[in-house]
Amino acid sequence: MSLNRVLRRCTTATAALAATAAACLLAPAPATASTPGSGVALPPPHAGFDYQIGGAYTPPAGVRVVSRDHAAAPAPGLYNLCYVNAFQAQPGAEKEWDKDLLLRDGDGDVVYDGEWGEAVLDIRTANKRQRIAAKVNGWIDGCANKGFQAVEPDNYDTYTRFPDLLQASHAKAFIKLLSAHAHREGLAVAQKNTPDLAASRAETGLDFAVAEECGEWNECGIYTDAFGAHVLVVEYSAKGLRTACSGWGDRLSIVRRDVGVSPAGSAEYLRQTC
Repeated sequence: MSLNRVLRRCTTATAALAATAAACLLAPAPATASTPGSGVALPPPHAGFDYQIGGAYTPPAGVRVVSRDHAAAPAPGLYNLCYVNAFQAQPGAEKEWDKDLLLRDGDGDVVYDGEWGEAVLDIRTANKRQRIAAKVNGWIDGCANKGFQAVEPDNYDTYTRFPDLLQASHAKAFIKLLSAHAHREGLAVAQKNTPDLAASRAETGLDFAVAEECGEWNECGIYTDAFGAHVLVVEYSAKGLRTACSGWGDRLSIVRRDVGVSPAGSAEYLRQTC
C-alpha cells in the first residue's frame, strides 16, 4: 500500500506559490465551498478524523470521519473515505497492469517512484487514461458496494516528481475520469494533496481535500481557498500539528498520525488531535 507523501515535497514549486501559501495561512477561510459532485454527501467539517490507510481498527471516541484502504470495510455509523492508489501501481503489483500502461523513460525502463517502490502509470494519452481508469473505477465500484461515502485517489501529484515525462494537464484529465465515475456511483471525491491544482477543483470535479502536512508546509490556506472548511488535515510531526491547530483548529478536521499510519495496538502507533 502507498501510505503517504511525507518527506516528499514538490521541488518544482515556485516562490510565488510559497508566498501565496504563507499569505493564505493568515487569511480567514470561508465556511463552505461549492460542490462539483451534485447530490453527493461531503464529510462533516471540523469533525473528529482518523487516518487508517495503514490498517483498520476501532475508531477512537469522538471520531466521525475515517479513511481506510479500499480492501478494508468501512467503519459502521461513520463517514468513510475509501483510499485507492490511482496514479501509481502498488509495490510489486506491476504485473497486474498491461506493460504499456507503465510509464517508461527514454531508455524504455519502467519509471519508479523510488521512495515507495511504486511503478508510475502512464496517463499521457487519452486511450491509456481510459484503460487505467477502467481498472481504478473497478476499485471505486467496490468502495460504493461496501458502503463508503467517498473515494480518496492518491498520487494526484505524481506529475510533480517526473516533470520531464508528465504534466499537470495529464493529471487533471485523468482525475476527471475518476471523479465523474465516482459521482455516478454516489461517492464524493477527495483531492489528495497537490495544492497547485486546488484552484482547478471545479474543472476536475473534486469535492473536498485530504491534505497531508499542510500545517508543516504552510499550505492549509490554499486548500481552504478552494474547498472552504471541507479539508481533512493529516500531520506527521509535532510542529505540523501545532501549526495546523493554531491556524485552523476551529474549522478543519485535523489529526496527527505516525509516518507508517500504523493500526492501534502496534508499537509505532501514534494519534493526536488539536
